[in-house]
Amino acid sequence: MLGIVDRYLLREVMALFLAILLVVVLVVSSVLFLRTLEEVNVGALSLGLVLRFLGLQVLRDSASLLPPVFFLAVLVTLSRLSHDSELIALQASGIGSRRLYRALLLLALPVALLTAILSLWLQPWAAGGIQKIRLEQKDQATQIAGLQPGRFYVEEGGRVVVYIGAMDRQRALGDVFILDRRGGGSQLVVSQGGRHRLEEATGDHLVTLTEGRRFDGEPGTGAFLIGEFEEYQIRIRANGPVREIGRKRTTTPTHELRIEDRAERTEFEHRLGAPLAIFTLLLLAVPLVNGSPRQSTSGRILLALLAYLCFFNLQRLAEHWLATGVTPGWLGSLWYQAVILLMVYFALLPGSLWMRRLTKGLRRGAR
Repeated sequence: MLGIVDRYLLREVMALFLAILLVVVLVVSSVLFLRTLEEVNVGALSLGLVLRFLGLQVLRDSASLLPPVFFLAVLVTLSRLSHDSELIALQASGIGSRRLYRALLLLALPVALLTAILSLWLQPWAAGGIQKIRLEQKDQATQIAGLQPGRFYVEEGGRVVVYIGAMDRQRALGDVFILDRRGGGSQLVVSQGGRHRLEEATGDHLVTLTEGRRFDGEPGTGAFLIGEFEEYQIRIRANGPVREIGRKRTTTPTHELRIEDRAERTEFEHRLGAPLAIFTLLLLAVPLVNGSPRQSTSGRILLALLAYLCFFNLQRLAEHWLATGVTPGWLGSLWYQAVILLMVYFALLPGSLWMRRLTKGLRRGAR
């Protein structure tokens, strides 16, 4: 059963955690949305894929957002309790750091579980979806490069000729002329409008025309069939097979990563490091909070900032060293979390209570 103090700490940290997370997600989403609109503006992304593309980007980056948000929520909450002398009152009541760790661990466990799900499963899935969208958009931009207003598009050895009078960003066509000589005869199709898309399975062009006329027959003869249509579709075969999505470490499912390969092991430990960072940052946050409101908080706030910056910069360095073979394989890349813990505890050692008692005891013994 949770005590009153445990529920109070959990409520305060949880409220601040959700508030900070909401603000961070909104800021990150805004930045990603602006970048997405830039890609739409230059024609690298279809307007209809904006929300899907943005959602995949936010989902891909969510695992890296939770650890710093949790660290900041715990640090700010405990700092406020320390400034209001609530931690002093708790210590006077016999509630020390061990009780704080136990209460905060109850929140760290579900946050770490959510981070693990995002990092180990959803992050590679979202990265694969982003890669697929980019590849499809690149293929479409390459394969329909000839479909420009006022130009002819010749395919299948000259047997199919397409002329487009107008085309907007949504690939809506206007003033379309198609001459199809496949099948031994000639088919001439004219239309005032239409649509173009690529068939994902085959890579074929599908041109759908609306409100036009079709002329079937042989040039130079009077044997022609003339008909009107409301919708007419013509298929233009692709020149080659559709490119398959290549294997990338960021898009590879976690269970398919090969640990014996250094690069893929680095990717696996990078994903595993996110949920582990929740517990490491929790161990850092509690001792970084002052125990007395009379003590200056500027020094420990600066130390917390340096610890946060060193944590994620040392993570990139450790992963680079493992991938390039600088560090041995048995060491891995997760050692940076233990190093940061030792550095912070060593920096806080001179001001700790048992260190002051030890110093006083040595002074008395010297007298």
